[in-house]
Amino acid sequence: MAYFKYQGKSVYYEEYGQGEPLIFLHGNTASSKMSELLMPLYAEKFRCILIDFLGNGQSDRVENFSPDMWYDEALQTIALAEHLQCGKVSLIGTSGGAWAAVNAALERPDLFHAVVADSFDGRTLNENFSANLLSERKSAKEDTQSRQFYEWCQGADWEKIVDLDTEALLKCAEEKRPLFHKPLEELKTPILFMGSKEDESCRYNIEEEYREMASILPQSSVYLFPNGGHPSLFSNAEKTADIIYNFIFQQEQ
Repeated sequence: MAYFKYQGKSVYYEEYGQGEPLIFLHGNTASSKMSELLMPLYAEKFRCILIDFLGNGQSDRVENFSPDMWYDEALQTIALAEHLQCGKVSLIGTSGGAWAAVNAALERPDLFHAVVADSFDGRTLNENFSANLLSERKSAKEDTQSRQFYEWCQGADWEKIVDLDTEALLKCAEEKRPLFHKPLEELKTPILFMGSKEDESCRYNIEEEYREMASILPQSSVYLFPNGGHPSLFSNAEKTADIIYNFIFQQEQ
């Protein structure tokens, strides 16, 4: 258990294993608790660093989340990489964490070795994003298993965190905020776009979007599973771990 400071607040992180450093970036309303379940697949090959973004998990709480949340989380990721002082690190960002990962690499390419962007919508939010989000969050609050998941990730104040997250995402969508703070074409870090064709939480044309992004990035790859739910990092956990290992170590050659 460890913390580092970001804008005067304490940000929680935890480490597992040894080897090439690899930071796991969680999605919205989740926390590092989710990535803990994956450690048996990664900790023998990587030094795994799990972060709780501010306002989530065991990190300090915030009064609200910025509508530019994924950029702010990118800055937290950069602060963690600088705090670790271990040279270049690779990033796995899943769902909302994927936007944070790409933004971090765009902002500070000197800090990052490779990026895995898993199960996200890409350059824009899908056209039904706000309606789907409201419906999903309403259903989740009424579902016992979802409520238990939120509490497991966040603690007793989970409902406030979910509401603040929903508010920020709706504002982001309403104001059509840019999801990347620099043009994607400027990305210098090798990137792997991953997901599942069956993922109902992502845009219906996810393959088309991923391949269009890859077409403008010379150091990019795409891998889409035919089956599996959201996110593929968990629904296809063992195969994903193998693909990520091969992708990251290919960059060494």
